[in-house]
Amino acid sequence: MRRDQPLFKGLRSFLSYLETQGQLVRIREPVSVVHEITEIHRRVLQRNGPALLFESPIKADGAASGMPVLVNLFGTRERVAWGLGVDPEHLPVLGQALAELSEPEPPHSLADAMAKLPLARGIMAMRPKSIDTPPVHDIVWRDDSIDLTRLPVQVCWPGEPAPLVTWPMVVTRPPDDETDANVNVGVYRMQVLDRDRLILRWLAHRGGARHHHLWKARGLDMPVAIAIGADPAMMLTAALPLPETLSEFRFAGLLRGARLPLARCISVPLMVPAEAEIVIEGTVSPDETAPEGPFGDHTGYYNAVENFPVMRVSAITMRWKPTYFSTFTGRPPDEPSRIGEVFNELLVPLVRKRIPEIVDLWLPPEACSYRIAVASISKRYPGQARRVMLALWSMLPQLTYTKFLILVDPDIDVRNWSDVMWAIATRSDPSRDLVTLTDTPIDYLDFASPKPGLGGKVGIDATTKLPPETDREWGRVLDMDEAVVARVSELWQRLGLPSDFESTEKQQ
Repeated sequence: MRRDQPLFKGLRSFLSYLETQGQLVRIREPVSVVHEITEIHRRVLQRNGPALLFESPIKADGAASGMPVLVNLFGTRERVAWGLGVDPEHLPVLGQALAELSEPEPPHSLADAMAKLPLARGIMAMRPKSIDTPPVHDIVWRDDSIDLTRLPVQVCWPGEPAPLVTWPMVVTRPPDDETDANVNVGVYRMQVLDRDRLILRWLAHRGGARHHHLWKARGLDMPVAIAIGADPAMMLTAALPLPETLSEFRFAGLLRGARLPLARCISVPLMVPAEAEIVIEGTVSPDETAPEGPFGDHTGYYNAVENFPVMRVSAITMRWKPTYFSTFTGRPPDEPSRIGEVFNELLVPLVRKRIPEIVDLWLPPEACSYRIAVASISKRYPGQARRVMLALWSMLPQLTYTKFLILVDPDIDVRNWSDVMWAIATRSDPSRDLVTLTDTPIDYLDFASPKPGLGGKVGIDATTKLPPETDREWGRVLDMDEAVVARVSELWQRLGLPSDFESTEKQQ
């Protein structure tokens, strides 16, 4: 797999690289983790600004923290691409490699086999390696020294009841399987209850919740490890919607182009990234829950208060002079939506591999990443748009929760709302071109749905209609003669009109 950037062993090497690129600002002024960091982060992110390292944060209890807080690490498309190991212009190549990995095809010739060798070598690098004396064990808190309030955990929005760990890499595994192959690493927010308890908010379809269900069925406590801050490939992998059969640890190794170093936890039977800044270890009981929230979410609203499992902390380990990694979630643009834009680019080759007639796919970040999708298709037969809609809704978890799905022709730019709205207005009719579903799985966090986790879906077929989809003569799209376009372009400099008006390309 192509790798354009140097191998970042951990968060620190990535920060050093960003500093050389002018993409990291150190803030020495004392700033509170209660709301102030969020507001600074929000303003900088909206301007595509740099990563921010707050060197003198003030904790929620008003005390100064000797632990810096890092935010906006992935606040631009460029930094997300770097974290994945490629330059931004090579994201499509990475997407193609991911599509091949998800559904590999046998080589058709010797040349084809040679072309696949880099991917094969990458797969060989996927198996993690164990480190006996990892940096993350430089400092160990156990027993009475365990105290989550010593960490500079953010309170992002007014009205939130407690500090919230916003980017924890939650490591879980099923019972009777301690291999890395079936480990799940997911990002689930965590409310700090007190010095040694956290609330884990994971939704039913997530890997961590699935593992907890298996442990709960046996009446056993589930071991959990929370890694905060690691190499960028690992952190981004934890947020990727990978197939359940693919371990995040192994996939991170593929992105790195090198085996991921892991360390054995000191109090639970789990492995964690050896270069992590902080690791919180503990267990989740089969039945202990606590009310979580309300907290600000990616929808731009506060979530309702609901009960979720409680984690009891058995140890906290960290590197010397660790950095606490954090973010906020809110109405886009926020950091997760910027990451989502890059993940959208990586998703397109996978979708096209499974549904070949798809030309392009866009998940508008303004629509909370996946609640609206626009896809263009190469249409060849009547009813094809409806078939593609049903295929997309059943394909991936993110698209399963898409409420509004718009299908257009290849001449429509799916990322241009002017194009999409024109297609809806001129190529669709509500009496024929709406596909509606009811009582289907929907995002549990979507309070607009009539029932928690269940709601409706609408598909809009805004493609050109083919008989027998219509009995009418279909209109011809207006288009200027190419010779006239070329002639006017030659004349332009002599017309006395501003050069800004010369281009005939549509404004985005």
